[in-house]
Amino acid sequence: MLFMKGTPQEPCCSFSKQMVEILNKHNIQFSSFNIFSDEEVHQGLKTYSNWPTYPQLYVSGELIGGLDIIKELEASDELDTICPTAPKLEERLKVLTNKASVMLFMKGNKQEAKCGFSKQILEILNNTGVEYETFDILEDEEVPQRLKTYSNWPTYLQLYAKGELVRGLDIIRELGDNGELLPVLKGEN
Repeated sequence: MLFMKGTPQEPCCSFSKQMVEILNKHNIQFSSFNIFSDEEVHQGLKTYSNWPTYPQLYVSGELIGGLDIIKELEASDELDTICPTAPKLEERLKVLTNKASVMLFMKGNKQEAKCGFSKQILEILNNTGVEYETFDILEDEEVPQRLKTYSNWPTYLQLYAKGELVRGLDIIRELGDNGELLPVLKGEN
C-alpha cells in the first residue's frame, strides 16, 4: 500500500511521482491512498508510522519506508524480493481469455450491453445456449489496449473459445449463418 500525495495517475509531488515510477518499473502490484483525501489519516499515519514524510510504502502492513529507502532497495536489487510483483500482462490476458470455455470481451456485461454491437453479440450467444462469461473493457484501463496486441485483432468485440480468438461480430454472424458457430464455441472446430 502506497500512501502518497495524489494518485498514481496524478501524483501531487515529485517524490510521489518518483515512487510510482519505481514501483511501475519493477511491475510491483500496489494500491494507493491519497493522503489529501483524509486529513485524519494524513496526520495520524505520521504518528502511527513514526515517519514524518510522504510517500510511505507498506508491504503486508509493515512500513518499508519513503522514497530514499525505496531507491536504496532498488539500487541493491532488494526491492523485487520485498514487494509482490503483478502478474505480467500477457500472463493475465492468457488467464482472462481462458477464464471460461467461451469468453466475450465487450462494452458492458451480460446484464447490460453498452453499445449496439455488444447487444447484438449477446443475442447471438444467448440463442446458442452455450455458457459464456464476459469481461467489460470499459472497467479496465490496461486490458483493452493490450488485448488488441495480444490477439492481433484491432477492434472489440472479441470472442474466445477455449482461449482461442474466434474474432468479432461480423465473423460470429458469418459462422452463425453457416451453422458453424456452435461447433466453434464447443471447441469442435
